[in-house]
Amino acid sequence: MNGDNLIVLATLVAYKLVLVGVGVWASRRNRTEGDFFLASRGLGAWVAGLSYAASTSSAWVLLGFSGFVYASGLSALWMVPGIWGGYVAVWLFFGRRLRAETAERGHVTPTDFLTAGLADRARATIGILASVFILFCFIFYIAAQFGAAAAAFETQFGLGVAESVLIGAAIVLLYSLLGGFWAVSVTDMLQGALMAVVAVALPVTALIAAGGFGGIADALSATAPEGYLDITGGQAGFVLIGFVLGVWGVGVNAMGQPQLISRLMAVKDEGARMRGFTIAIVWAVAVFTGMTILGLAGRAIVGGAADGEALFYTLADQLLPPVLAGLVIAAVLSAVMSTVDSILLSASAAVSHDMRLSRRFSGKEVLVSRIVMAVIAGVAVWMTLSLPATIFARVLFAWSALGAAFGPIIVVRVLGLEPKAWAIGTAMCLGFGLTVFFNALGMVDAQSLSGVMATLGEWARAPGDPAERMLPWAPALLVLWLGRGR
Repeated sequence: MNGDNLIVLATLVAYKLVLVGVGVWASRRNRTEGDFFLASRGLGAWVAGLSYAASTSSAWVLLGFSGFVYASGLSALWMVPGIWGGYVAVWLFFGRRLRAETAERGHVTPTDFLTAGLADRARATIGILASVFILFCFIFYIAAQFGAAAAAFETQFGLGVAESVLIGAAIVLLYSLLGGFWAVSVTDMLQGALMAVVAVALPVTALIAAGGFGGIADALSATAPEGYLDITGGQAGFVLIGFVLGVWGVGVNAMGQPQLISRLMAVKDEGARMRGFTIAIVWAVAVFTGMTILGLAGRAIVGGAADGEALFYTLADQLLPPVLAGLVIAAVLSAVMSTVDSILLSASAAVSHDMRLSRRFSGKEVLVSRIVMAVIAGVAVWMTLSLPATIFARVLFAWSALGAAFGPIIVVRVLGLEPKAWAIGTAMCLGFGLTVFFNALGMVDAQSLSGVMATLGEWARAPGDPAERMLPWAPALLVLWLGRGR
């Protein structure tokens, strides 16, 4: 290992020791399930806002979104209004009722909110169903984040994939097991702040290296493929509409993410919620703007032959001194951990609380939750090493499936409708099942399909994946409307 890598390693070690220290500090606060999963509903504005932002915009923003812009050009920017709209919907549209009702009724998980007011048997059945969906999606999600961490370690230190994944998983699991939601939220706040600093500093450096906006425009005009600098990406008509709806669907599906809804449940009061929204949206504007500049400047600097998901690392190595490069790698790992810790906690809550496993061990609910968390992390590590896939695709599939399963139900409940149990269960299955169907259909060879399936296959393979990200919402909302009233 050379001197530069030693500096990077030392920076990372110091930073991770801080995170573990937070876990030790927070471990003293966990006595009940409410403490472990919702931080005793005591999150202030800065912790709630920055931890939400870091959790919703994980490694796929620093690596995946910057790579998307690098590969696709200006048409990738259609995703941004959808993302920002998701922040507005969750914090302002959902926020007031979510925070007030869950506090009043003592809800511990978002599934408690989904099933509020139902008979106990129906709540138990739907809780188990929701838990299965959450566990299925989050395993993919966690595996994708571990893959991003492995890429960072491999790039900087030449470690093997297995060693890289195990190191990243061990650090996240340690402080999450110790501190629960308190540790997850505080560390996510720190990680979100670091991500924001790097997401501004590296793009500004790349912008200067590329000769400013004029230099980028000149370079891309001369070398970029046709349609790269066109906001439509060379698409028109229904294809363009489908693409826009598909990329907006990323933001829409934020409304069904358990790890994000939990942040709103844990905010301590209305003032903190509104201030937290301001902090979160300012963060989102800064980070997405920075990654857009990075993608375009990176294309101008390195050309079109580089790996888009490695662009962040490539430019950091080329443009920054070792200490700052260490901060950049720490930022990527922060992005990974700020998502992994939250979804590990949500997955653990789904199994131990929503499946009512912890009720069988009265007085040991927190211990059961920790054991479940460790098992889930172990399965995700195995998947990371066994089922390689791109970071962006795997994360967005899990995101879309959860969003379609839970988002419509939360929307109608926040609007004041109270669907019957059969409608909630059916809508959940429709949203989740159709997302899986369109995702799978999009990977089938088009020549092997005919008739109606061929048409559906065309929708599933359309630019932006509108069928997977948006269509499942329609039948779910229809069922919930028909099944309103208890």
